[in-house]
Amino acid sequence: MRAARGQDGGARARFAPGAETLAAAVRAVAAVAHDGQNADDALASAETREDRAAVRAIALGTIRWYLRLAPVVADLVARPAGELDPLLRVLLVAGAHQVEHSRGAPEVSVHLAVDAARALGLARTTGLVNAVLRRFVRERVERLAAVDREPATRHAHPPWLVEALREAWPADLDSILDAANRHPPMTLRVDLSRGTVVDYLAELAANGRPARALPWRAGAVTLEHPAPVAALPGFRDGRVSVQDAGAQLAAPLLDVQPGERVLDACAAPGGKTGHVLELAPQAGELVAVDLDPRRMAMVEETLRRLGRQAACRVLDLAQPGALREAGPFDRVLVDAPCSATGVIRRHPDIKLLRRAADVEPLARAQQAILRNAFDALAPGGRLVYATCSLLPQESEAQVLALLAARPAATVLPWPGTVPLPPGARRLEAGVQLLPGAEADTDGFYYACLGRRPAG
Repeated sequence: MRAARGQDGGARARFAPGAETLAAAVRAVAAVAHDGQNADDALASAETREDRAAVRAIALGTIRWYLRLAPVVADLVARPAGELDPLLRVLLVAGAHQVEHSRGAPEVSVHLAVDAARALGLARTTGLVNAVLRRFVRERVERLAAVDREPATRHAHPPWLVEALREAWPADLDSILDAANRHPPMTLRVDLSRGTVVDYLAELAANGRPARALPWRAGAVTLEHPAPVAALPGFRDGRVSVQDAGAQLAAPLLDVQPGERVLDACAAPGGKTGHVLELAPQAGELVAVDLDPRRMAMVEETLRRLGRQAACRVLDLAQPGALREAGPFDRVLVDAPCSATGVIRRHPDIKLLRRAADVEPLARAQQAILRNAFDALAPGGRLVYATCSLLPQESEAQVLALLAARPAATVLPWPGTVPLPPGARRLEAGVQLLPGAEADTDGFYYACLGRRPAG
């Protein structure tokens, strides 16, 4: 589209308002769906844009529903989808998402998609984009009803994951899949060493941000409406952090006592590390470990914001003897790397990026990390094993395997000082939180383990 001149003689925009926003979102989605990038990396280039919030919303919404919309779009194209330019394929899915989920009129969404094709350098495809999306507008009810016969497509999840969840949680399958497609609450953790929840709620209210305290998790506050972190009072000076209420259980479960040495075995990005230091200011040395130097830099940045200190080390804890010279520790937190299937509502790109074949290698690494961490635990010590997974292979099975491999390991009861979230499922060795559910947390697994004294 050539730049035109308005009645006042000034040049108007090259594209209709919103078309370039949609184009930027399409580039990000293509980076995820076709290049395998995670959504945060794919959206990084949009952070300097004035419309970055809109780009992010369109991109994540398209990713969230990609596996439902892509089959419909493919059926509407008169040629094999593999013959289409990847950007064009994503544009058609994003356009369908805007028709189905945006507040704008469907005709406006189609018009913006046609203009976005030009912005993407796909001017020769505008006729195709217009025809396919107009047909989607006319036929979408019947077309979506057809693909919705399959639960995986209806909920826009990969079939392998739906089957794994069906096997693990048959009675909860629909609620889990439904929760994964809902926008999660924005929950904060107030640093109770620097202020009270009552005072912080008043501070939020004064800033026009109503919120409520969670009765079962001290220091947890959920905003009525999400807000940019930079706009939160107290965020920059470390008085408050963004952390799901389920994730806020790790530090209190560790129950660090004065003078004890602590290992945070998989520390990035540092939120749980900071929480441990907040709850146990009289603890001895805290060693924060992560495999990736870039992720360790995130831990260091988090600790600087919180005004806390820890000994930060880059180590591969899956390697034999990785902690031979570091222990013993009185308290160990293993927040193990996992499939992240419990946090899909926050990271919908997991649906497109995770594969069934990923689970077994992750499980092997989890067991290696867990055994090495347990071997560094002092007699009488306490280890908390956590994942944000819904798959038993990565959670309960890992703990049971450790108990079989290490006779000194024992399951410790859930401490009475830490209220159990509503709806939490007690298992043989640990506790599983399902996403959404009564507590409206992400999906987490926790197990508390001890090491029997020698002899």
